[in-house]
Amino acid sequence: MTGTLIRVATPDEFAAVARLTVAAYEADGQLKGEHGYQAVLADVATRAASGEVLVAVDGATGALLGTVTFVLPGTPYAEQARPGEAEFRMLAVDPAAQGRGAGVALVRACLDRARGLGCTAVVICVRDGFADAARRLYARTGFRRVPERDWSPLPGVDLLALRRDLTDA
Repeated sequence: MTGTLIRVATPDEFAAVARLTVAAYEADGQLKGEHGYQAVLADVATRAASGEVLVAVDGATGALLGTVTFVLPGTPYAEQARPGEAEFRMLAVDPAAQGRGAGVALVRACLDRARGLGCTAVVICVRDGFADAARRLYARTGFRRVPERDWSPLPGVDLLALRRDLTDA
């Protein structure tokens, strides 16, 4: 088996998913001045109870490469999703595995899952000043800024809204 495989995380992987997620956010500098977000990132069991925690694994070795949480409107982790939209949160790729396609594979898995559920769009939020690699990933996968949906959950934490229309492809 080769390539990157995407599947739902199993409970025995939750600790590894937590470590990977926190490490990726720390490596990107996204936890500087954070206000408890590291604990939220590490609480994989709660995310899995209210959404789908997906993992990207190396098909040859089984190594965990990345993770994302897919949610629907009205669920505890949905920040932006409105009726007919899906959302993903906490996309993280192991810093040692970046550039191998795991991030793209996770985004595409979320888009496919949303289409399968009949959603017309996928929305996400990114912290203002997010990494160039993330900006390129989201642009390459069809996400566009939706400034009227930007918001700030805490002083100094500005989140930019992005949306990918699923009716165009």
